[in-house]
Amino acid sequence: MLFTPICLGTTTLSREELREDRKKCIKVGPCGLGKKAIYLNSFFIDRRYYISYRDISRCFKRVAMSKGGFSGKGIFGTMPYLVVKYGTGLEKQCNFKYEEEVDIFLSELKKMKPEIPLHSVEAEYKLRKAEEEEKARYLKELSPAQEASVKELRDAERLINTYPEQYTRLSVTAKQKRIIDRINPTYQKVALVILMLAICSALFGIFAILKGQGMAIYFVLFGFSFIFIVISSRILPTGHNNKRSAQKEWEDALSDMTSTISGRSDFPIPPQYAHPVVIERMIRVIREGRATTVAEAFRTMKDDLRKLNSDVTVSQKEYDEVVTVKPMFLVMDYR
Repeated sequence: MLFTPICLGTTTLSREELREDRKKCIKVGPCGLGKKAIYLNSFFIDRRYYISYRDISRCFKRVAMSKGGFSGKGIFGTMPYLVVKYGTGLEKQCNFKYEEEVDIFLSELKKMKPEIPLHSVEAEYKLRKAEEEEKARYLKELSPAQEASVKELRDAERLINTYPEQYTRLSVTAKQKRIIDRINPTYQKVALVILMLAICSALFGIFAILKGQGMAIYFVLFGFSFIFIVISSRILPTGHNNKRSAQKEWEDALSDMTSTISGRSDFPIPPQYAHPVVIERMIRVIREGRATTVAEAFRTMKDDLRKLNSDVTVSQKEYDEVVTVKPMFLVMDYR
């Protein structure tokens, strides 16, 4: 190992155990899940630290959201973090590029260690309260037509759940397309100017060091610091992170999903919205008595999503659902 992971808890692994466990761990983004420990990143190095499972008391997602996320006034993006509580209240926060990677990490952790709580204490309380409030809104008895609609949607949900890779890709590419499409060209110009100045600063510092001039190291440090900041912001287009690439990836994901359900003429929603969360929200609309048919439930569900903007306060469950499926509707302009 080039860098031996640093133990953050009280339970340490021998060098041999650590090498074997880290080598075979499930890599998700910058972190990893081994059989004996989880591996967490530093700011620059992936899987730089490790914490034994027996030291972990709680592991959950934390999200910082950009201003105007749902309103169209800002970039529809989020800054996701994985938070690990360990020891006597200590906490390690790891930054991820994509929120879906945090969800995948927690999903794999749940399979491996179901006894570890995957929400913060506050989130657990809010989730229980939200579930109680949601159940209180449900009709005590559904009409035969509503029962038939719910059954049709449950069948569709079971079908789409057999294709997790396709619907996850559809959601991820829609979100990425939305983020890139909403980047203000002014931000890109400013970022480009900063990058050019940072490169000049770094080159001047290197030249000055070779000439033996004092204070040169600061030009190098500041130059490379701002280079890393601009690159990590993902504002500037790259060979992969650009509008054309984002459009193609989303179109490929949509084509894949269309092919997946093309043989199902009775599938109740368009392929661009084929996601379990969409179906679950439609079922909820019917159970609340706000719709009877599948078509009515779909229209009502779309109206609900339209009304959600940056000024609306939602529960944790609602937030997780919205950031997953709302980009799919935004890139299609709700068509």
